[in-house]
Amino acid sequence: MYMQIQSWYGPNDTWDTKFSTIASTYEECRAECVGIYLCLSRDVLSIFGHEGDAASDIVYVNWLNMVRAGLLALEFYSPETSNWRQAHMQGRYVILQVLLEAGDGLVSIDKTTGEDGEPDLAIALDRVKIETVGKKAIGDFLRKLQVYKATADVDAGIAMYERYSRVSEEGGGWLSLRKIVLARKTPRRMFVQSHTVLDGEKDDVQLVEYPATAAGIVESFMARFPTYDSELEALWRVEVP
Repeated sequence: MYMQIQSWYGPNDTWDTKFSTIASTYEECRAECVGIYLCLSRDVLSIFGHEGDAASDIVYVNWLNMVRAGLLALEFYSPETSNWRQAHMQGRYVILQVLLEAGDGLVSIDKTTGEDGEPDLAIALDRVKIETVGKKAIGDFLRKLQVYKATADVDAGIAMYERYSRVSEEGGGWLSLRKIVLARKTPRRMFVQSHTVLDGEKDDVQLVEYPATAAGIVESFMARFPTYDSELEALWRVEVP
């Protein structure tokens, strides 16, 4: 049974003008859903050489990472204004809510006590149910996202998205979970490029690593680009406003 379309884009309408304030996070959420849904395709994974248990591990880690991101997204929610400060993180929180709503033991988040004696959180994802319960939940949700977007059904789209975006103490105690997430926040990690150096005397290759600090990043760049590069500077100057 198909429902008759009741809304559409007018001559001067666009996605951004119709969905306005949620357009960005809605689209980011849709993209993330596509990613975790399509990673379930074993044919696609095999193209990159991942089959059997290795492919299953990739699926599990991908989905687990999304669940974790949805929980950590609480850092970017402001209870004072009831607003989200980051489009990507709001989208990941929404996906977490969809997976929790699917039930059947797919995902659970429990309060626990860390090794330091302080409150902590434990995430559980049943890998056996990802390709059944999880796939159906994300597939159904992704279909709604797409239909509401394609038909410019602003009322239904916003109502659904805001429902999943809600953060409160009801239905899971999310505000109290947010306090634990903030208390467990760690400094942002830095990506520092290591280098390989040929030791002529020993005829061997040595790995040179640098500390994961701002100074380490500078040292790494200096080692990689030890001399003045006039061509690189010329390219940079062309792009300077």
